[in-house]
Amino acid sequence: MKTKILFALCIALMVACISYAQNFPTKPIRVIVPFAPASATDLVARSFTAKMSETLGQNFIVENKPGANGLIGADSVAKAVPDGYTIMVGTNSTNAALKSLMKKLPYDQDTAFSPVAYLGQVPLIVAINNEVPAKTLRELVNLAKSKPGLMTYASASTSQRVSTEMLLSMAGIQMIYVPYKSGPAAMTDLISGQVNVFTADFAVMLPQVNAGKVRGLAVTSTGRSKTIPELPSVNEALGLKDYELIAYFAIFAPAGTPTAAIQGLNRAANQAAGDKELLQRFSALGFETSPGTPEALGERTKLETVKWAKAIREAKIEPE
Repeated sequence: MKTKILFALCIALMVACISYAQNFPTKPIRVIVPFAPASATDLVARSFTAKMSETLGQNFIVENKPGANGLIGADSVAKAVPDGYTIMVGTNSTNAALKSLMKKLPYDQDTAFSPVAYLGQVPLIVAINNEVPAKTLRELVNLAKSKPGLMTYASASTSQRVSTEMLLSMAGIQMIYVPYKSGPAAMTDLISGQVNVFTADFAVMLPQVNAGKVRGLAVTSTGRSKTIPELPSVNEALGLKDYELIAYFAIFAPAGTPTAAIQGLNRAANQAAGDKELLQRFSALGFETSPGTPEALGERTKLETVKWAKAIREAKIEPE
């Protein structure tokens, strides 16, 4: 009798899973962006989910929850109901670096999220206010050495801060760290001269460099970018070998989200990553898509967590 009951329960569960997979999604999906509107993560999230909405036939409602290097938004997703209807467009900040930046997180970063889909990556641009008397990165380093502890740099995310601190450490200089809640706010102060230096992703920085509002000095990839080939890499500009920092974007869901939902979202995200219109728009910003499986994203996240822990140690950033 018990065997028949267990068999019936298994059959019912299988039917429920098949039904869920066939019907998902049946209502709008909430998308948490742990950074401010108009940030690179926000732009990527809105563009990708708009295409995913076309594929899945449901609206994706983007909600910005910035603050604490993405911690506030990530925490809300980690604690959300794992039903496939709350996801996060995360970055190296939220899913690789936070555990090394914070003394204690309100969740376990390694187990709180289910990987869904890798979206793509982009290098950063090191830029200065136009009034700073330096035309090259080498000149900026020399200027900072002549004014130890007097120059300032802005940061609104982990990648922005770590990229700058790594540069300062490897160049043997010091600057005052000025934190911001959003990249656009930091950019406003860079343009006005409230801060001297800002290292940010192409989406935030490139339009301002091209418009002549700030002076781009280098890119954080190992080589020059096809998008702005006139800028050298940090390695090239300073004669280094080991400097590299790439910002990436990926979709995560709360741990325990049904496999059927994750697979459906993954297929939609990968389809969006191949959309010609989307590719044309983002390639101009140095963005490279990289479709893959949830499992591949999970493995990448583990490797990136180790990589960022090392970078944060070498940048001598103390956990807060």
